[in-house]
This record gives sequence, C-alpha cells and structure tokens, in this order.
Amino acid sequence: MPRKIIIDTDPGQDDAVAILLALASPEDFDVLGIVAVAGNVGLRQNAINALKVVELSGRTEIPVYAGCARPLQRKLVTAEHVHGETGLNGPQLPEPKISLQSQHGVDYIIDTIMSEAPGTVTICALGPLTNIGMALAKQPAIAERIEQIVLMGGGYFQMGNITPAAEFNIYVDPEAADNVFRSGIPLVVASLDVSHQLLTTKERLTAFRNIGNKSGTAVADMLDFSEDFDLAKYGWDGAPLHDPCVTSYLINPDLFEGRQINVTIETKSELTRGMTVADFWGVTDETDFPRNAFFLSKANAQGYYDLLIDRLARLP
Repeated sequence: MPRKIIIDTDPGQDDAVAILLALASPEDFDVLGIVAVAGNVGLRQNAINALKVVELSGRTEIPVYAGCARPLQRKLVTAEHVHGETGLNGPQLPEPKISLQSQHGVDYIIDTIMSEAPGTVTICALGPLTNIGMALAKQPAIAERIEQIVLMGGGYFQMGNITPAAEFNIYVDPEAADNVFRSGIPLVVASLDVSHQLLTTKERLTAFRNIGNKSGTAVADMLDFSEDFDLAKYGWDGAPLHDPCVTSYLINPDLFEGRQINVTIETKSELTRGMTVADFWGVTDETDFPRNAFFLSKANAQGYYDLLIDRLARLP
C-alpha cells in the first residue's frame, strides 16, 4: 500500500523537485496534502509556489494549505539571495488556477493525524519546522500518532550553509526544530552531509531537460537558476540538490546510509543558533541524550538522479 504522507514545504526549487517526485510516485505515496510554511520566501508566495508545482504535476486533486507566516519566536529570515524574489525563479510557470484550502495548515496537520489510524501518516518536512512545532504545541497527542518525520535540515560534517554553524531550515526556526527533535517522534534527518554529495552537474541538468516534458524542462530551468549561488559559493562541479533526499529516501532507503544518534538543537547562542549538535560518534550517555534521529551520512548520487529522472518522466 502507498505510504500516507503530508508534505510540509517552503518551495523553493529543490522543494519543487521533491514534491514532483512524490506526486509522480503514486505506488509509493498517498499524498494527503501539502502545507506551505514561511522560509525561502514569505508564506503567501510559498503557498502560491506550492499551487504552481501541483498544477505542473497534473495532480490538481491534491489539497494545498497555508500554515505559519513567521517562526515561533524569531523574526523571519528568508533566502531570496538563493531562490530569487519569487522563491521559484527560473521557469515561467503560470499563475495557478487551483486555490488554497481555507483551513489553516497547522489545524489541517492536527486534524489529519488525529483522524487517520495511529502510526500511518509520515510527514515529509522540506522547510523550517514551524508548522510541525506549532502543531505539537497545540495538540501534543499527535506525537504518538505520527509514523515518522523525514526532514531535510541540519548538518554535522558539513556544518552550516546560512551561518558557519547552522543549516537554513533549522536556523529559521530553531525553537520549532527543538520541539520536533524532543517530541519522541521517529525522525530521519537528511542533512547537508548527504545533500552535498548530490550535485546537479551539467550532465544531470541536461538529463532533466532531455526528459522532454514540461516538468523536466521546468526542473532544469529551476536548477539552472538556483545553482548559480552554490557554484559561486563552493566552486564545485554542481550545486547540492537538498530536499528530494526526503522523498527519495522513502522510495528507496537503500540509496542512503546513516546511523541512529542523538541530535540536539541549539536555541540559546546567537553564535551557533540553529546548530544541529549531532552526536555522530556516540560520546554522550544515551540516558541523558536519547538516540532520537536516524541521521543520514552517505548517499548514492547516481542512483538518486536515476530515480529522479525515471519518475519525473511520468509527469506532463
């Protein structure tokens, strides 16, 4: 049976690819809904972007909700310098014809988790964890009903990409991330340590474009735009493709390696705000620092891109 998922997202070119992968994979995913959150750009634009991606996929039956417009305690930090003023610069996607659902995204998450059978819904978290942190604060009972949360965020060996210590998704709302990592929900963490192994080389961008459909061309245009920042920053042969790690892991976990460790979120220090303090080598006492996350550390890059190309070819 397909896995029931809720996608929580701030699209984002890499978010868009992750969403398209999920929507192209009905044998793997029953996508219950998509919830936008403030992050790469503001909430309103992220919600519009989510609608655009759903329309691009042809899966217009998937409901889209708007969640939280700001972090739990912080001023919103955005990333137009990476993703462009729309958050989805690159392709010229038409204004969406479908509309947002009227219910607040946080309430949708709560109601869905509480109405589905316990342990049957996975949350795919592609952006800051504000919506999920707020849902846990508003209805703590959802924690024991969620099957797992698979999230893109953090870093250990690769440290940060928005500050020297912090990855963007965690940095934007460290208090929400702290709520999630302390919740007891089974977590899988796809961090920069993995995504920095998954580079959109020229050959891989060409492969997306050569799919020959609207979705493949749009993805190539998206990544052509967003890679400029990372190419200048890192000087690599391609830019990391972060968020599809989440949906790729759920389709084929054999593409990844990791270990169960303790991960704690730094919320007090401005110097290391949002740092994922990952005890990768197990130096802490498990009684005081429970092994709360399966932390991915290696990935099969060619297998990852082969999966993306194969699945995106199914779309319009």
